[in-house]
Order: sequence, then structure tokens, then C-alpha cells
Amino acid sequence: MDKNYYAIIMAGGVGSRFWPVSTTEFPKQFHDMLGAGETLIQKTFSRLSKLIPVENILILTNERYNSIVLEQLPLVKQEQVLLEPAMRNTAPCILYASLKIKKQNPDAVMVVAPSDHWIEDEAAFTANLQQCFDFCSKENALMTLGIQPTFPNTGFGYIEYDKTDTNPIKKVSQFREKPDYETAKAFLKSGNFLWNGGIFIWSVKSITEAFENFQPTMNTLFQNGVESYNTEAEKSFIEQNYALAENVSIDYAVMESAKNVYVLPATFDWNDLGTWGSLHEKLDKDENNNSVVNAKVLLLNSSNNIISTSLGKQVVIEGLDDYIIVDKDSVLLIYPKGKEQDIKGVVAQLK
Repeated sequence: MDKNYYAIIMAGGVGSRFWPVSTTEFPKQFHDMLGAGETLIQKTFSRLSKLIPVENILILTNERYNSIVLEQLPLVKQEQVLLEPAMRNTAPCILYASLKIKKQNPDAVMVVAPSDHWIEDEAAFTANLQQCFDFCSKENALMTLGIQPTFPNTGFGYIEYDKTDTNPIKKVSQFREKPDYETAKAFLKSGNFLWNGGIFIWSVKSITEAFENFQPTMNTLFQNGVESYNTEAEKSFIEQNYALAENVSIDYAVMESAKNVYVLPATFDWNDLGTWGSLHEKLDKDENNNSVVNAKVLLLNSSNNIISTSLGKQVVIEGLDDYIIVDKDSVLLIYPKGKEQDIKGVVAQLK
């Protein structure tokens, strides 16, 4: 394995659209959402470790999840877990991790990957990632893996590339915000749009240079701690300074402004497992398109539902179509699948 290859797994999110299974105390990345025998973060770690030395995989997470990470990933040492003392979106944590890696290895090339995606064809993923690493080792490039859209999804941002570009790795024209349905249909029809899956690849030299150019204030904040990184003084510096960083995504902070952005259209299947509906797509279904996690069910005149309960609970449903039914501890959720994006707001109301 190439000692210059690094990975950052982002595992700080709460996944509130998967409530009540995913909670602030125990978010979805630490659950075995598909009954596969491994949690989502375990699958992500295993997938990345096929190409990247285990000691070069860093986990970025909130400090409240430190013990869960170490329990679920026994090969990871404490110094590989970067703890965020405050929720500040993706740009600050990526800059912090990049500067840490750069101090250790200025020749590093790295991938930034969410901890909660589902990728079945891991060989294709590894091949795509190797292709990106090869490109970023030679070029001053900020890269992303674009996902081939399968339907006009309004829940993802899109990446537009030049239609005339015949290279396997395409120059990005622009990032596009989550569209309405008609716009999403137009994107698919034009054929040069990909879903933004939030998987990024670059050299530490390229990404730190981009932060210098586009986020000088944030860059100065984290540069002030460089001497402390990878020493005992790092924890104190981060606790005192991290919350001062602007709450901004890597897309807004860097990718939308940079001119050296490239995309490789992915050849693997992908699901971001962002909602109960996306989980329903991945699960086995009965003849009426119902999917079941753990429950024992008797379904009468019911279709297109997803039912999730504690192991072996008996559930009887009559006459429901297109619903999410989740029984978890002291909470029962019965919610229309078509309104699943609203679950996040419901959770906020309950608080």
C-alpha cells in the first residue's frame, strides 16, 4: 500500500431524517441500517482500507462519539480520531485534518468520504479511487467522484461538466444547487450532470493552497495551531479555537470558487442512505413493494411501506400505502414516505 495515501472519514452527523433509529446520542453511521452485519462506518472503513494503510485513515467526529468510534473500529488508535468540539460543517474539519496530514507527510494524497454511504461494488469503488489518486498525484487538482443520476432527484446537488470533454476525468463547469423537479429532469436529459456525492480527492498541497486562496480567515485560524498538531498541545488548541471557525461546507468554502475542479463519473452503484425512502430502495421487498427490517409482519392490502422494529416484533398492518413505520424504544413513527424530508423538522419540534 502507498504510504502517501490518506483518508478522512466524516462521521459527525446526526442523521435526523432517520429518526427515531438515528438519534443525537447514537447516529445512523453507527447502526447496521441494512442488516448487513456491519455498521455503516465499519463498512466505510473496510472499503477504504483496501487501498489506504489503516494507520493513515482519520475519523472526524464530534467528541461525544469518540468511545463509539473506538469500539466499532478496533484497528483505529485514539490519535486517528479527530474530535470536533463544535458542529461547524465540513470545511473547518477538512482544513484541520489536511493541515495535520500535511505536517506529517507533505506528499500525501487524500480522499474525504462520508461515513454513511452504501456502496456494493467495492472493487469498482477502489478502481475509481485509484484513478483519482493517480490524477491528483500529478496535477494541481481538486477532484470529486460524481454519481451517475438514475432519476431526477431533487434532494442532491449536481455537478455540471463540459459536454465536449472526452477525457475520462472531466473538468467541472459548475456546481448546481438542489433543483426543483423540472430542473432535475432537464439535468438528466442533457446528460452532462452528475449527483454530488460528497466524496473528494486531492493532494494536501492542492487543498491547503485552495484554503489559503478562498478562506484566508479560516486558514489563518487553523495555521496558528500548526506547531501543536500531532503533539500533546493539539487538543488544547482545537478546544479553544475550533468553534471560532465559520460554519460552512467545503462546497461553498472552496469547490464553487476554484477553477481547478475535476470530476470522475463513478462506475459503482451508490446510495447516500439519507432517508427512510433511500433505505427502502436498497432493502429486499415483498410482492407489494414492502420492505421490512427485523419485524415479523402480516400485511393486508398494504404496499410500498418500510417497516422497522426491534428484532422479532410482530406487526400487523391493514390498508396502508407508502408509509414509514418505525418502532424504536419509546417512540413509534408512522409517517408518509412522500413527506420524509420533513422528519428533520418534526424532531426539532419535539425538542
